[in-house]
Amino acid sequence: MKVEIWSDFMCPFCYIGKRRFESALEQFPHKNQVEVVYRSFELDPNASYKPGVSMDELLAAKYGMSVEQAKAANANVTQQAAGVGLTYHMDRVIPANSFDAHRLVHFAAQHGKMKDMTERLFRAYFTDAENLEDKNLLADLAAEVGLEQEQAMAVLESDAFQSEVRADEAAATNLGIRGVPFFVLGGKYAVSGAQPLEVFTDALDKAYREANPLVMVNESDSNDGMCADGSCDLPGSAK
Repeated sequence: MKVEIWSDFMCPFCYIGKRRFESALEQFPHKNQVEVVYRSFELDPNASYKPGVSMDELLAAKYGMSVEQAKAANANVTQQAAGVGLTYHMDRVIPANSFDAHRLVHFAAQHGKMKDMTERLFRAYFTDAENLEDKNLLADLAAEVGLEQEQAMAVLESDAFQSEVRADEAAATNLGIRGVPFFVLGGKYAVSGAQPLEVFTDALDKAYREANPLVMVNESDSNDGMCADGSCDLPGSAK
């Protein structure tokens, strides 16, 4: 069963949702039969690194609130992140464009490192407060997860994997996805947002059962040899 996750590295709820989903998947009895694929999504394709502009100031300007209100909102997100074992430094986070980071994930996918690269990029942004628009940094992060640094830099300095990112975004548009995180399980069930663990647990169960329905091997209507409703069908007993 495939689970596709659309997310953006600039989205604090995407990292939180990722952790909650991972916790649900870890408890799922059929976890070894689940393939997780990360899909690209840009919350703001026109975003760019602006030296000296904090996340608090950016949030205040975007939503028409005071800087103090933005700080309170970021503190709330930080608390939610801590609840799933993540450390956020929203006061030091560097707003930037995420397109190259998404391209890097597609490069990593070719080498079996999609999950590792995705996790490292989220940690770099929210915990380490790194600038994900810095190609040198991205190449270093690629090396950290076991990719060839020079190859990663060559990818970042080219237009490689642009079409893959755009294809993910086009798929999101076709599905009507307007916000992230967004999870599609088994091609049929969807979960929007960083939902509680039990929501993901229920979605995994439903999607798996849909993809793996039980098939009866006996076509008889007989219930011989079955116990139910507090009684058993015993040989010779009245039906």
